[in-house]
Amino acid sequence: MAEGPTTVLLVDDHTIVREGVQKILESQQDLVVVGQAGDAKEAVALAGETKPDVVLLDVEIPGDDVETTVTRLHKVSPRSQVIILSMYDAAPLLKSLLAIGIRGYLLKSVSMDELVSAVRSARRDDGRVLLSVSRESLAQTEQEPSGVLSHREREILELTAQAMSNSQIASRLSLTEATVKRHMRKIFAKLGAVSRIDAVNKAMSASLIKGVDRMSSSR
Repeated sequence: MAEGPTTVLLVDDHTIVREGVQKILESQQDLVVVGQAGDAKEAVALAGETKPDVVLLDVEIPGDDVETTVTRLHKVSPRSQVIILSMYDAAPLLKSLLAIGIRGYLLKSVSMDELVSAVRSARRDDGRVLLSVSRESLAQTEQEPSGVLSHREREILELTAQAMSNSQIASRLSLTEATVKRHMRKIFAKLGAVSRIDAVNKAMSASLIKGVDRMSSSR
């Protein structure tokens, strides 16, 4: 029996981007967009409802960070293949996302044909990771030493250890919240951490940050 069309969920906080990608995909007879979401919460809810073959996920959307969103997407729809769409050619982020099972990481500069090909390939269970990043990022993903935090990353992690939120850290250090989130992704990738508490504990154990009271595990 012939396979049905490949179903796709689009997640991006810019409506014009979602609508543009939908037009590109649905110009192909074998691709169908089953939903659009503008934030992390809506994305997870729609994935649970529609069980798409592929989720095209923007790396920066309102709500949870991208690693948390990917993890939750896998939980509510285990067979969905997640392809990241990003403007950032960032090795630490790529490394972190590959570690939690994304199927692909594409820069938003890819062509229409490349995007369509990636979506089709993602449905096939061939174990291939779909990447459209620079050679430098690929090399750094393989070679970047773990556990080496920059001065700014140490600052952010020390404030995290004081149970400060991303917005509070951003205010304290005169950064944007998006910048703090990007630093946190790099910290997670470098330390192999799965949560903020885990990152703090690992950094303290390795004497990478100053001695501070450990974060409370209360929710």
